[in-house]
Amino acid sequence: MPSLPQFNPLRLRSYIFRLPLCTRLLITAIVGLWIATIPFDWLREWGSLEPDKVNLGTMHRLNLFPLLHLGFLHMLFNVLALTPLLERFEAEFGTLVTLALFTGPFGTLPGGIYTLLEKFVLRSNTNVMGASIWVFLLLAAEAMKTHKANPNFNIGPYKIPTWTTPLILVVFTSVLIPGVSFIGHLCGLAIGYLWGLGYIKFLVPHEKILRWVEGKLNLLGRLPHYVSVDQKTYGRYGVLPTTSSSLPRSPEPGQRLGA
Repeated sequence: MPSLPQFNPLRLRSYIFRLPLCTRLLITAIVGLWIATIPFDWLREWGSLEPDKVNLGTMHRLNLFPLLHLGFLHMLFNVLALTPLLERFEAEFGTLVTLALFTGPFGTLPGGIYTLLEKFVLRSNTNVMGASIWVFLLLAAEAMKTHKANPNFNIGPYKIPTWTTPLILVVFTSVLIPGVSFIGHLCGLAIGYLWGLGYIKFLVPHEKILRWVEGKLNLLGRLPHYVSVDQKTYGRYGVLPTTSSSLPRSPEPGQRLGA
C-alpha cells in the first residue's frame, strides 16, 4: 500500500526562511492588511477596486486592491497560491524588478483594464479585491514560457495548447467557486500573457540602471534575502549564504479575486 506524503514542519520552516525579500514584503503586507481590516473594516471600502470611485484622487485603489481580501480563507488561499509563483518570479528577475512591477504596473494595468470594462462596456460597478489577479498574471507568464518548450499537452486524442492552461483554470474557478470575478481574472491573464510574450518588458528599468542602484546603495550587503538583477555574477541570493517549498461566499459586499 503506497504511503501518503507526510507534512514536514522543518521543510516548511526552511522554505519560509529562504523566501526572497520582495516576496516576504508583499505576503507580509497581504497578511498585515487582513489583520488591520479586523478592527478597521473601512480599509476594504477605502482600498477595493470600485470602478465608479476610481478617479485622479483615488488612484491608490489600483495599487491596493490586490493586497486586500474579504476574509481569512480568501486571504489564506491566495497567499498559498501566490507565494511559490512570486518567489519564482523574483528569483528570475530580481528584487528590484519584482518590487517595481508589483507595486506599480502589475496592479494598475489589470486594474485599469477592469475599471474601463466595467464602466464603459459592461455598464456595471462591481468592486473587487484579492491577490489572485497576481496569481493568474503569473500563471499566464509561466504558461507562455512552458508553451515555448512544450507547445501542447494531450488529453486523450486531443492536443491542448499549453498557453491555454490558465484560461481553462479561470473558467473552472468561476464555475466552481461562487463570488469570484471572471472579468478581473481575465484582466490579470491579459497582462500575464503580454509579459510572457515580451510586449511589456519595457516597463522594467534598464539593467544598467538597476545595477547602478544596487551598487550605489549596496543592497546586496545591506538587505537580507535580496536577489540581485545580475544573477550570473551573484547568483540567486546575491552574496548571502543559503540555509539547510469550496470557499463559501463572503457575506461582505463585492467580489473576491480568486479562491
